[in-house]
Formats: sequence, C-alpha cells, structure tokens
Amino acid sequence: MEVNLIRVDQDYHFVAAGASGVEINIDGSPAIGGHNAGARPMELLLMGLGGCSAIDVIQILKKKRQQIDSFNINIKAERVEGEIPSLFKQIHVHFILGGPLEELKVQQAIKLSMDKYCSVAAILYKTASISYSYEVVLM
Repeated sequence: MEVNLIRVDQDYHFVAAGASGVEINIDGSPAIGGHNAGARPMELLLMGLGGCSAIDVIQILKKKRQQIDSFNINIKAERVEGEIPSLFKQIHVHFILGGPLEELKVQQAIKLSMDKYCSVAAILYKTASISYSYEVVLM
C-alpha cells in the first residue's frame, strides 16, 4: 500500500491520494495556522474506522441476504488532553441502518466487524476504549 501527499500552500494544506487515485484534502486547524481546507489527520483516522467497519458490515449482511436501504455511522471520540501525542482515549461508534433487516443479523455483523475483521479498529483498540451501538430504522 502506498499513498502520496502533495503540499498545496505554505501552511498545512495537503492533497493525499492512494492507489485508487481519489484525492483527499488534509489541513490543520485554524488554531495552528490551518485554513479548514481539509480533514484533520485525527478525523481521518475516525473516518477510516467508520469506512472499514461499514465495508465489513455490508459484506456480512449481503452474505446473510439482508437488504440495506440506508446506512449511516456517527463516531464520537475523546482524546487525552495535555499529553503529546494526544491519542484517542474513548471512541463510540453508532451504526444506523435502515431497511427490512433482521436485528440479530445486524447485531452479529457489527460485532464481527468491530471485534474481529476491521483492521482500523484493531489498531485503535491498542490505545483507546472503543464501544459501539446500533439502531435499525424502518424505511
């Protein structure tokens, strides 16, 4: 796996791309001189967690012949304050799935993803407490 970052301005704005060629803007916060021109690196970690788990859950539910009409994830995280580096200490992932889904199958898929398959979760579990919840909404 390889990614490349190209600096866009004289501050902290970069454009990053991997093998897919899809570009992602990265920037620092205004507090350090960034311009909010992209996601912050720690936000990207949480986005990676959500994306990794979402792919797992969808794959598992497709194998279980479940129809997913909508899929949203909300992730909230707290970092250790006053320490450098300021790592995540707590992360909560909330899954919201819609459709004619069997709740037990959704629960199993999420558990398998978060506790076994999601590589990003496995990395983050080493430094943070990760919890998760879900809800199934009817469409």
